[in-house]
Amino acid sequence: MTADPPLLRGTDLHKSFGPTAALAGAGLALWPGEIVAVMGPSGSGKSTFLHCLAGIIQPDAGTVHYRGQAISALSDGPRSALRRTEFGFVFQFGQLVPELSCVENVALPLRLNGMRRGQAERIAVDWLGRLEVADVAGNRPGDVSGGQGQRVAMARALVTGPAVVFADEPTGALDSFNGERVMSLLIDAVKQTNTAVVLVTHEPRVAAYSDREVIVRDGRTRQFDLEQVGTTG
Repeated sequence: MTADPPLLRGTDLHKSFGPTAALAGAGLALWPGEIVAVMGPSGSGKSTFLHCLAGIIQPDAGTVHYRGQAISALSDGPRSALRRTEFGFVFQFGQLVPELSCVENVALPLRLNGMRRGQAERIAVDWLGRLEVADVAGNRPGDVSGGQGQRVAMARALVTGPAVVFADEPTGALDSFNGERVMSLLIDAVKQTNTAVVLVTHEPRVAAYSDREVIVRDGRTRQFDLEQVGTTG
């Protein structure tokens, strides 16, 4: 990729839930601005892999380094702080707070980091505009469409200026038209900010937005660049 060290690296990750091994030696290196699609069959360990890389769960063995720091060894508090400031998250069903308006949802990460409400909401409105949903700023999540809600979730993920966005099946609950629009807007936004993306998906049309693919199967990973993907059956 580059002579520079990776922004994020997971090495030989293992994770079991009871007797079931979800990861059995998975790994990934991610550079700034790079978009990597993580693919694989249902139950292969894709989401567990993402959660370990993002510091949501700790692996049983192996390491995750972010900017050279072993985040897999951090306690809950420092890992939570890292997720609030350096990482952004987009999940399949958005996971917006239903009691808050859309602009309040987007502003929430900034508010949690101590920013005043007015400033946070001005930044949130700007991000809603970039993702073409400024018109639903005052609506609650239950009053917007699925495609609009996912764009709001994307704005929330990007509002803090994260270095890495973790997107777990971000189009899984959308029809093909809205899925394509959501992905197009997400890729445009991260390219403008040089944000790296780890994108979990089972859809080849979504993976096509990435720079390369990592295939998870039986808890292990195989990596392909774009040329290899085009010749792999």
